[in-house]
Amino acid sequence: MEENKFTFVKLEESAAEHIAAPHYSYWKSVFRRFFSNKVAITMLIIALAITLMAFIQPLFSGYDPLDKEFINTPSMWYLPPSLEYPFGTDQKGMNMFDAVWAGTGMSLKIAFIATTISTVLGVIVGAFWGYSKKLDVIMIEIYNIIYNVPFTLVVMILMYILGQGQWQLIFALSCTSWLGTAYFIRVQVMIIRDREYNLASRCLGTPTSKVIKHNILPYLISVIVTSVARDIPNFISYEVFLSYLGVGLTEAEPSLGRMVQNYVQFIQAPNASYMFWIPICVCAMISISLYIVGQTLADASDPRTHMI
Repeated sequence: MEENKFTFVKLEESAAEHIAAPHYSYWKSVFRRFFSNKVAITMLIIALAITLMAFIQPLFSGYDPLDKEFINTPSMWYLPPSLEYPFGTDQKGMNMFDAVWAGTGMSLKIAFIATTISTVLGVIVGAFWGYSKKLDVIMIEIYNIIYNVPFTLVVMILMYILGQGQWQLIFALSCTSWLGTAYFIRVQVMIIRDREYNLASRCLGTPTSKVIKHNILPYLISVIVTSVARDIPNFISYEVFLSYLGVGLTEAEPSLGRMVQNYVQFIQAPNASYMFWIPICVCAMISISLYIVGQTLADASDPRTHMI
């Protein structure tokens, strides 16, 4: 027998642990499930189109809510929607098309920033709150005290103290809203913190931060997405409501809420009711589309829907 025809193969212990299973990508599975939903795709296109228009169109229009160029030109007042003025003009002769997109951009900006602050603080605090039994005793008392006061009342008091303005409104909206997100995350963490793999990590001396980061937060992606999908439309609604009451933004800061406040007097005017209903419809389209997109993405990212 010729020796050169045979070669010795070294034993590799790691090869014995190899699982003969097809490659699996969590995020590919998430997006595959999401994009299989035609309603969610339609709502995503609507939300992206509105968001792009809201942030790009005002850059070219140069809209100024304090501009009084047309106020002495009666021929520009109350023009109905047309090709030249898609949303018509208001009682001052201003182009409603420019006003609506400038106001939408401001409302989305406030909602996105407030949601980011609330989500980041809420997830971090909620994760440690739910994992630590000592911290839970303190935080639950803080939560009970603050959340017994209506959120709208807290925001209105802060706005009266701080004054009108977009950054004051963002601070007022996110000042206590993160606590609700933290409580929501805390409940979810408490459900999975005492599972076997977390107890094993604790017995091995794994730091709390690593247990939360690697063992708990990956299971909460769908919960976090659900929270974001709920908060963005809510913050837009709060901005509209507060600006309608006159405690939100200043006159120099256009928003959907400010437009509703300015044009509510025309709600029953036969030839001018469009000034009120157009910003209302845009606000409704934003809220509905973002909510449906968020809920569909939350369902697609739920680890339980990926079990084979």
